[in-house]
Amino acid sequence: MIGIVQPFRDAIKLFSKEYYLPEKSNFLYFLISPIFSLFLSLLIWIIFPYNEGLNFLSLNFLLFLSLLGLGVYLIIMNGWASNSNYALLGSLRAIVQTLSYEVSLVFLFLCVILLIIDFNLINFYIFQKKIIFIFFIYPIALIIFVSILAECNRTPFDFSEGERELVSGFNIEYGGREFALIFLAEYGMILFIRLIFVIFFFIIGNRLTYLFFLKVRFIRFVYVWVRGTLPRFRYDKLMYLTWKIFLPVSLNWFIFMICLIWFYKKKIIINYFNYKLNLFNLIFFD
Repeated sequence: MIGIVQPFRDAIKLFSKEYYLPEKSNFLYFLISPIFSLFLSLLIWIIFPYNEGLNFLSLNFLLFLSLLGLGVYLIIMNGWASNSNYALLGSLRAIVQTLSYEVSLVFLFLCVILLIIDFNLINFYIFQKKIIFIFFIYPIALIIFVSILAECNRTPFDFSEGERELVSGFNIEYGGREFALIFLAEYGMILFIRLIFVIFFFIIGNRLTYLFFLKVRFIRFVYVWVRGTLPRFRYDKLMYLTWKIFLPVSLNWFIFMICLIWFYKKKIIINYFNYKLNLFNLIFFD
């Protein structure tokens, strides 16, 4: 029971520590980059598809992709402003990793969007009233989950924070309040992406019930499970996984979904014209 309050003790310790500034750092960017990181992780919550109130964005999925891609710039700023070789190497790893996985991740997300043919995430509540999407596109859900681990720098893809190689990576020069802000931003983004993953594949009905948050807790359990089970990948295997496996699979799935929808619409159009032709024959020739 005493360990329950340990996270609050850590937060109090970090925010009460003495502030320091590295002598050769780019101090302005060094100060503002953790603040912007937290601001971005809080800003992305405006696109969460609530049932009422804040549901005012019809293209919130596109805004989600845009804000998701902005996170890498703040990691670059953290590493560059620290003026440290370890921090710079960690930020460069984050650039390559994020750009590599976002290419396939966008195509995989679009495969799911094609099921509702709308960029408004509130429609996932409507289309999953009877059955959840994971039964139709289980391989896509699995690849999206692995790509999200890489996007959020979680084990086994936490190369920007490699303790063995980079001595904590891009945040090595940060301590106290700045360190706390960086990790608040990182874990806030992780929590939001878990919610989006549940909305894409697991939500049933049109309300945020206790069952919805139990599913989010289950995804959190899988995160921790993966972290305690798998070791860190080699960096070349990470690049091989995304460019040689995930990207071809995501492109093939995307083309397959487009063809499926095109043939379905073509069938509807043909049936419509057959209906009109039969109606015409019935009126004028019978």
